[in-house]
Parts: sequence; structure tokens; C-alpha cells
Amino acid sequence: MTDTTSNAPVDRARAAELSAIGRFLKATELDTRMLGMVAALLIIWLGLHFLSGGLFLTPRNLWNLSVQTSSVAIMATGMVLVIVMRNIDLSVGSVEGVVGMVMGVAQAEFLIRVVGMQLGNPWLWVIALITGIVVGLAIGALQGFIIAYLDVPAFIVTLGGLLVWRGVAWWITSGRTVAPMDATFQLMGGGPAGSIGSSWSWILGIAACAGVVALLLNGRVQRKRFKFPLRPVWAEFFLGTIACVVILGAVKIANSYPWPAGVVNKYAAANNISVPEGGLFIAHGIAIPVLMAIAVGLVMTFITNRTRFGRYVFAIGGNPEAANLAGINTRWITMKVFMIMGVLAAIAAAISSARLNASTNSLGTLDELLVIAAAVIGGTSLAGGSGTIIGAMLGALLMQSLQSGMVLLGLDTPLQNIVVGLVLVVAVWLDTMYRKRV
Repeated sequence: MTDTTSNAPVDRARAAELSAIGRFLKATELDTRMLGMVAALLIIWLGLHFLSGGLFLTPRNLWNLSVQTSSVAIMATGMVLVIVMRNIDLSVGSVEGVVGMVMGVAQAEFLIRVVGMQLGNPWLWVIALITGIVVGLAIGALQGFIIAYLDVPAFIVTLGGLLVWRGVAWWITSGRTVAPMDATFQLMGGGPAGSIGSSWSWILGIAACAGVVALLLNGRVQRKRFKFPLRPVWAEFFLGTIACVVILGAVKIANSYPWPAGVVNKYAAANNISVPEGGLFIAHGIAIPVLMAIAVGLVMTFITNRTRFGRYVFAIGGNPEAANLAGINTRWITMKVFMIMGVLAAIAAAISSARLNASTNSLGTLDELLVIAAAVIGGTSLAGGSGTIIGAMLGALLMQSLQSGMVLLGLDTPLQNIVVGLVLVVAVWLDTMYRKRV
């Protein structure tokens, strides 16, 4: 006969521990899936840092990682809406490529040779950027119209778009690389000039912390107003403290990465600044493409959570038939989602081509896989109806971390693709398991 009395204290302690964790999660209202993804990201970072001999978690690599993640994160925010509506967009990488080529040709050739604008004209990059956004919007509208009004499956339309737009990008210049980009346009790619510096980074970080506190206070006021349950004061304080620590920590890392010595010396010579023996330290600060990605994330979060359009998207994804019967114009909403995706692909194209200082035919190649993987890893269900913008952006950071880490480890590109593919499959499997439990 088995004696279970000796296990009783252990079981009670374990139950109390689980109960404490449950109370903590309930009080803070933290998403367990999001916590799991953050934990996975931290584990990957620590593992890559160890395997790379201490090279991964350095200010230089983390700063470059943030810049490399920006374009994928921007497109992933749009992919959330696409997948939430039970669709897919396989063409985003090709759209990024063709729009990047259009913007490159516009500023490096057409506006100079045909229109007669001069290099350095302040309108040069503005017109090129607007042209690219309009082209991205038109491509998204075309694909969305075919999907929504001609009832062609999104998989087929965007698979065709993957081939068509990649071919159009090559056809525009017959395979040539277009360079260089306008100097102001290049700022969207990051680098010493494409960053806001130490002082402005701290100012922005402090302003962001103030914004977090204001949001928490406003949320508490609104809950009182509508008689919703309030979070405990300690939970509000905990959430605000964690958010501010993360924000200011990110600013500290960005300000710990200095300009290269050669750039510093040129800057010092041009501004009559004496360089001390140990060298002059000038911090990069937060990169402009990172700020663009954050701005897009905030706007897309507002659209999904605070607008009628966002509610309609999730309603359609949850039950298309019911949404249609409720009077929602599902076709027009679908078309608008793909238009948004086209605009976001254009913004990502601007960042990518500015970072390369060139428009190439390989721009955006396989980015569609990274974008879809980022959205799915971030908690967007392929069954539709659920997903978050912040989750997709964290998913993009995770995917880019894997790629950056594998480059540091010297792994070949085929092996990198194998890892990305396996991660995507595992992410979908975990999503399936989670939905079954719920």
C-alpha cells in the first residue's frame, strides 16, 4: 500500500505556489502567451551570447539588431490584420522589392534626368517616398480587389503577386542596381547620421515613460467611470516600473554604441573639435528606422484596438458569416486590409533601400517568410480572429535575433533557412496546442 501522507505537504506547497502565480497574473492582467514569448526571446539571447563568445549582447550588435528588425516588424503589423481575417499575403517581400526599385529609380534617375531636379533638392526624397507609398497602396488595392470582389483565394493571388512583382522589379531596370540614394532619404536607414543622438534619446525615453504612466492613470480613471474591476495599486506600479525600466534600458544600450572612429574624426575636423588621446565618444542614440517602426506599431495598435475598422477586422476573422449578416461590408474591409499591407511594405522598402543606399533586385527576398513567421510566433492564429500588434513586433525581433545570431556563429545560409523553417512549424504547432487547451 502506497503512503501518500508524506507527499501531502509538497502538494500543498506546490498548489500554493501555483495559486500565487495565478493571483499575480490575474492582478497584472499579463498575457501568458506574451510572457512565454518574452521568456523564449531572453533564452535565445542568452544562448546566442554564450555560443558567440560574448558577442551577441553587446551595444553594437543590439543596436544593429534593432535596425535590422525594423522593416520586418513594420510589415508584420499589417500581416496580423491579414491573418486575423483568415487570409495570407505571400507577396509582401516582392512588393517591398518593386516599391524599393520604384523609389530608387525615382530619386536617382527620373526626377534628376527627366524632371530636372538637382541632387540635394529637399523635395527629391519626399516625392520619391510618396511615389513609393502610392505604388504600394495601388498594389495592395489591386490584390485586395481581386481577393474581395472576384473571390479568388488570397493564397493564389498573393502567390501570383510574389512572382509578378519580383519580375516587375527586374523589368524596371533590366536587373541593374540603382544607387546612390538621396542623402536625406538615407537617414531612414540608420547609421551615425540616421540616429537622434544621446540627448534626444534620453528626452524621448523619459517622454515615453511619462506616456506609460499617463496611460495607466487614464485606464484606471476609465475603469472607475464605467465601474469595471480595478487592478491593485501594486500591480499598476509594477507594470509602470517594468515598462520604464525596459524603455530606459533600451535608451542606455542605444547610447552605449559610439560612432566609428573614422566618422568621429571627420566630424571633429569639420566642426573644429579637438579629439582627446583616448578618442572622442559620440553615441548613436536611437536609430530613425527604429522610431519609424515604433510609430507604425503605435498607430496600428490604435487602429486595431480603438477603431470600428479594427473591431470589424477581428469580427470578420472570428466569424465571417455572422459579420456579413450583421451588416459589415466584409469585401471593402478585406480590400482595405490589403491596401494597408501595401503601404506598410512601401515604408519597409524605404527603410531597407535607405540602409543599403541602393535599390537592388534582391531587396525583400524571402521577407514574406520572416513576416508571416513573426506574426504567427507573436500569437496571431492562422485560424483567424486573434492576434496582437506588439506580439508580431516581438516575433519579428525573435526571428531577426535568430538570423543575426546565426550570422555571428558563422552558419551557412541554407542552415539558417532550415532553422527559420523549423521555428515557423513549431510556432504553428504551439498555437494549435494552445487553441485546443483554450
